[in-house]
Amino acid sequence: MPGMGGRRGPPKEIDNTKFYKTLEVEKDADFNTIKKSYHKLARANHPDRGGDTEKFQEIANAYEVLSDREKRELYDKYGEDGLKEGGGGGGGMEDLLGMFGGRRPGGGAGPSGPKKGKPVMHPMKCTLEELYNGKSTKIAVNRDRICAACTGLGGKEGAVQKCTTCRGRGMVTRMTQLGPGMYSQSQGPCDDCSGKGEVIDEANKCQVCKGKKVTKEKKILEAMIDKGAPNNCQYKFHGEADQFPGQEAGDVVIVVQEQPHKKFKRKGADLLIEHKITLCEALTGVDFVLTHLDGTKIRIKNNPGEVIKPDDLKTVPDKGLPFHKSPFRFGNLFIKFNVTFPESINVAKLSNLTTALPGPA
Repeated sequence: MPGMGGRRGPPKEIDNTKFYKTLEVEKDADFNTIKKSYHKLARANHPDRGGDTEKFQEIANAYEVLSDREKRELYDKYGEDGLKEGGGGGGGMEDLLGMFGGRRPGGGAGPSGPKKGKPVMHPMKCTLEELYNGKSTKIAVNRDRICAACTGLGGKEGAVQKCTTCRGRGMVTRMTQLGPGMYSQSQGPCDDCSGKGEVIDEANKCQVCKGKKVTKEKKILEAMIDKGAPNNCQYKFHGEADQFPGQEAGDVVIVVQEQPHKKFKRKGADLLIEHKITLCEALTGVDFVLTHLDGTKIRIKNNPGEVIKPDDLKTVPDKGLPFHKSPFRFGNLFIKFNVTFPESINVAKLSNLTTALPGPA
């Protein structure tokens, strides 16, 4: 018809059944049915019981939506796109923002996935001898793990309720009076739920974790420090730090801290030592034995008639540290000679020195 726009295409089909299928319930299932199915599937697929982490996360995501009335309404009307775009402006925007890691949805950006826990850093002091030979070490890690008794729920079925004080946000706005008619507004964690956004009735708390959703666990990790590892080199153990429901476990990171050595100094794979010699040795030659970092003995000797000047630097090839990740290649050992001069010389022997040493023309 005249004055009308072009013909639009068919409306996009909305898929609002995926989350129901994930939890193995019907679309008209009530909250208790959804919750029971979630508990059953969460226990069966929990990573600590040999389940698949990705499958467990899908179950948790589906339950997060279908257990919340506002999110479920958005999902039933608009599918996952409704959760991403707010369904044209419904309620629950703060919860939706939380699903996107604090970012405002839109622009085609999808959920950022579960947040990763903070890494736990373990400094590891290593001597040069240990970095030369390599080092095997064990560390004990005390960490939080999702409670197996309640699968991270914190209590019995239905015990976890949204905090009414902060309405599940975990944060509250406080007004502080600065003076007559003057107020300051600030945000902070909710005292009633300790910033978690939910509360658990004391009588229904999990007897194992006491409602904390996690339990303490000690694990021994074994690390192999490579030969020639540089200072501040990091060895990462993925997912071995604290764990919490809805969050990817953090990493345990071992950081190499090279300790100063009383004889050797290091630069990359090269080593440097300073060696004191007398004036006589500087003129007639040096011959001494050096104990290396691996305990082997190295004889250091210069060529006959070669004079060593103060601060001369001599190179011993392939006697440095192993190259990192190439343990069969070695750097060089450098020897800096510090010549000590006598305080005085016997006058009777001056003629002998004059004969032996070149003098002025």
